[in-house]
Amino acid sequence: MISLPPATTQFKGDPRLSRPVQVAEAIKDWVVEQGLHAGDRLPSEPELIERFSMAKGTIREAMRILEAQGLIKTRTGPGGGSFVHEVSKERARALLGNYFYFKNLTIADIYQLRRALEPELAASLAGNLSDEVLGQLEDRIATYSSPAKTVDEEREQHVGSLKFHALLAAQSENELMGFLIDFMVNILSDLTVYRRLYNPPNIELWGKGRDFQVRLVEALRSGDADGARQIMSDHMATAQSLMEVQEAQMLRRFISE
Repeated sequence: MISLPPATTQFKGDPRLSRPVQVAEAIKDWVVEQGLHAGDRLPSEPELIERFSMAKGTIREAMRILEAQGLIKTRTGPGGGSFVHEVSKERARALLGNYFYFKNLTIADIYQLRRALEPELAASLAGNLSDEVLGQLEDRIATYSSPAKTVDEEREQHVGSLKFHALLAAQSENELMGFLIDFMVNILSDLTVYRRLYNPPNIELWGKGRDFQVRLVEALRSGDADGARQIMSDHMATAQSLMEVQEAQMLRRFISE
């Protein structure tokens, strides 16, 4: 366990924040400064009380805040205590998704970012994917090899097509780019389902989207970065246009109901 350095002056946080939040932020700063990693033990409660000159209740609330954020993990019993915890991609995505839940995002909002990022991702991956990953992309495309026959199948095909892009995002060497694309893909998948953007079925959206993905895999396999970028750019532009049609139909259906 690494101990906190003794306080040389009285702890002063941002007065606009509650005391537990101030302490939680200070602990996060200290973890970064010390270069701690997931699994490293944090100072004991008495040490934190002494370091911040705060009441036990304030320190415990600060630790609960950090645990709720997924940044620490507390274990009881022998060998227990508080430990640095790495936030998983799934938890980060869920927390960020909660922020946007009431923001009424539109198809245009999402595709403005997709059109900026995904062509560059495709270009960066050209010639750099293993045969295994290329095979996984082709297997994904094979799950929607023919037009949907039912509305339920249409929904599954929409979601499956977006998983193709999530798989690409997972290959990015740029962690931030990969996370942002994965997040947008998941937001779009959720919007598609709960706004029923898959209904009525759109065979043009299926056909053009699948064709773009097939051509993209060919460009990725051959190492054609410029080609991959252009195919993805065209794919995003076409998908936005057709998805906006679905969105408009959904709005008309909502108003009529």
